[in-house]
Amino acid sequence: MFTGIVEAVGEVAACEEKGGDLRLRIKTNDLGMSDIALGDSISTNGVCLTVVEMPGDGYVADVSAETLSLTTVGDWGVGTKVNLEKALTPQTRMGGHMVSGHVDGIGEVVSRHPDARSERFRLRAPRELAKYIAHKGSITVDGTSLTVNKVEGAEFELNIVPHTLEKTVMGTYRAGTRVNLEVDLIARYLERLLQGDGAADA
Repeated sequence: MFTGIVEAVGEVAACEEKGGDLRLRIKTNDLGMSDIALGDSISTNGVCLTVVEMPGDGYVADVSAETLSLTTVGDWGVGTKVNLEKALTPQTRMGGHMVSGHVDGIGEVVSRHPDARSERFRLRAPRELAKYIAHKGSITVDGTSLTVNKVEGAEFELNIVPHTLEKTVMGTYRAGTRVNLEVDLIARYLERLLQGDGAADA
């Protein structure tokens, strides 16, 4: 589990195709790795990846065909900037919201414009995820926990403060940028709960 509070911006140092899957090497830059061991999880642009090697300047992770089909990882190349967050510990401050690192779908930036010192972004979610996105609810975009300011159909707006623009990859977003989306975990469970006993037949 994660909080959606990005700890550092890293970058893709290598991409290697391996039997239909992908092996990534991520340079972690300012993310301290002294408390990371093989098998630990790191949220990488919102995708929960398992550390399989630690070359010294970051980590190596394998990405399955399933993950490639549901996320933007297949778009990444050497030099791609990525948001990084280590997994929760019992001592972690819960500054964002409960984030699993399991991407629900790929969204797209529709527009971006200044709003005082902040930036207003409009994004489009896949149609099947729209029902989980609520006004003033939480959503995770490339691993960043954010509050939804406005919802219109499958499109929603975010107001991003200067600190978030500086400390995450959101500063690079432009119209057409594809992003990983994870909807609120509680909304997912609530939908299933409301199905009652009929959930077993769905």
